[in-house]
Amino acid sequence: MADTVHRSLVAEVTLESVEAVYDLLASWWEDAGDVDPRTRFAFETAVVEIAGNIVEHSVAAHGADGRHFILDLRATHDRLTATFKDDAQPAELDLSAVTMADADSEDGRGLALALASVDTLDYRYENGRNVWSLECRRE
Repeated sequence: MADTVHRSLVAEVTLESVEAVYDLLASWWEDAGDVDPRTRFAFETAVVEIAGNIVEHSVAAHGADGRHFILDLRATHDRLTATFKDDAQPAELDLSAVTMADADSEDGRGLALALASVDTLDYRYENGRNVWSLECRRE
């Protein structure tokens, strides 16, 4: 593996973009070196859940025609990171208050799954963009 393996995606916020995230991850894993299967599964789960959350819940910024996001993936010898940036209105959420939905609920598990899957999940609104940062330590 090179010192850092990087992949990036710029996509419109559509259901099809979630498939593009899967494709990007598949390409990235090929060059990321050996990753414990549990770490890989957990990281991929979190990345796809955040992508799905952006697709399902983001609202176009005032006056914008559409929504877009950028996903940057990086693998180093000790870390896996993903950063999403989207141009939607600020997400109104407090990650410290996120809990798993009841067993009878049909949705509401995405952020809780993402939080449980990675070592760090951070959200902030910065320079007119929602920024989601995820990190897993490599086993």
